[in-house]
Amino acid sequence: MTGPQQTLLGFDFGARRIGVAIGNTLTRTARPLQIVRESVVARRFERIGGLVREWHPDALVVGRPLHPDGRAHAVTAAAERFARQLNGRFGLPVALVDERYSTVEARSRAALARADGTASGPADDDAMAAAVILEQYLGGLQ
Repeated sequence: MTGPQQTLLGFDFGARRIGVAIGNTLTRTARPLQIVRESVVARRFERIGGLVREWHPDALVVGRPLHPDGRAHAVTAAAERFARQLNGRFGLPVALVDERYSTVEARSRAALARADGTASGPADDDAMAAAVILEQYLGGLQ
């Protein structure tokens, strides 16, 4: 994904919450955007559709959870399905990114944000994890 600046939405998929981040290829940075807490799948995609309409991303990035040794686990298949659904619903390219250790980094960043008063609580970890995942993707671009 080289060339002109592109806007990306990143997702940290979870069964109860989906962290969302926004980033771009020019600065190769990302920031937490929000948490989608809808339990009904149709409502989740309505909320995500609203973000797609608001931010007009060129592509989407979804974290692919794996065990430390690289093996898939139960959430891996669900995250991959979520990525396929995003592509099918919004017609945007979707990249899957290995998200191993992103949660550790996200918790550290979220704790710092809470300490300086810029975050409100533990749920911010999910949006921060989405930002970490998106930055991992952006860092791998040529």
